Amino acid sequence: MKLLLLLLFPVLANAQYAGPGVETCLGYAKRQLQRDAVNARDVVIERDQHLVIERYTRKAGSQFVSSILTGNGAVVFANAPSAELSFICLLADDKRAVYFDWLPRANVQPLAQCTRDGAIRDKPQACLELLLRVAEEDLTQAYAVQFQDARERDQGAGNENAITAFRKSNEEWRQYREAECARRLDTRPKGAAGDEHRLACMVELTRRRALDMR
Repeated sequence: MKLLLLLLFPVLANAQYAGPGVETCLGYAKRQLQRDAVNARDVVIERDQHLVIERYTRKAGSQFVSSILTGNGAVVFANAPSAELSFICLLADDKRAVYFDWLPRANVQPLAQCTRDGAIRDKPQACLELLLRVAEEDLTQAYAVQFQDARERDQGAGNENAITAFRKSNEEWRQYREAECARRLDTRPKGAAGDEHRLACMVELTRRRALDMR
């Protein structure tokens, strides 16, 4: 089924959808989480420009599929960050979903993760601090691999040029993170809390750095 889904993606239309298939897929996703015993409070499908449908009217394997709905959403947990994901949903018709799956999502917004659940929506700082610790740990692991690679190259060259450059890059990146988050703090939306806005920026940039170091 996974391979088949990959083949279906190129035919998706680029038009926002607001029909009954959204609620059908949402209900299917909720039942699937309950069946899989996932301890989630809620499931969300974003009604935005990424929510698109393709009228497929063909078979996916032995199952007839009339349309394919894709978009972004989230699995909401109690007193914890939400899992921000993308999804694909296969519909036999507007009232019958036959398949739903969550997919990895790039450029997840930390503030969204910490404001989905009503219990932490008005006090997201602790949630953001948790996300920052996780991001820093992920970055540290990526750094360890890169440091080992730099050390091996220096041993082969008989100098410490690679490690020196690696450390300089890390120091200058942290300076950049501080400066960029300070800049964003000055341009934050009216009414947005400063500490929370800065933490969200640090999480976002730390995650991006970890990806760059992989």
